[in-house]
Amino acid sequence: MAAVEEVILRRFELSDLEYYWIWASDTRVTATCSWEAYTSMDELQRFMEEMVLPNPWFRAIVVGGRPVGAVTLKVPEDASERCRGELGYVVAYEWWGKGVATAAVRTATEAALAEVEGLERVEALVEVGNAASQRVLEKVGYKREGILRNYLFNKGRMRDTVMYSFISTDAFLF
Repeated sequence: MAAVEEVILRRFELSDLEYYWIWASDTRVTATCSWEAYTSMDELQRFMEEMVLPNPWFRAIVVGGRPVGAVTLKVPEDASERCRGELGYVVAYEWWGKGVATAAVRTATEAALAEVEGLERVEALVEVGNAASQRVLEKVGYKREGILRNYLFNKGRMRDTVMYSFISTDAFLF
């Protein structure tokens, strides 16, 4: 499914704070995220200044000129493990089901493999109950590797997580 409009990725700017607030404060969006919905714009601004803006792989998902979500890539510090990175993404509720996440994951995966020296594998972890996010990854061409039982503690309980991967020799489906 193609997005309604072109989806691009770019670095965040502090002027994006109000847009970021739209999804970061929405409990529907954060339900399966590792973080709680923000309740303070000041806290979100601090997070942006300390964590988002300095990170070259914390990028805005932009549609129609405005941020509608975020995509991140975490690469291990240890040089011997830098062959892999973990992709994460979040999209504002109003953009669910419109192909935005799929386009962003494709673009981010392609860019990560091209930009990050030595990167051969991009992983994505999705809670077992998050079928929509699993479909996003599968549409792009990520392979489901299996379920990691009781893999993480989130929102007060242990969660099973599905491991997906895309390696540099895989073909994009979207």
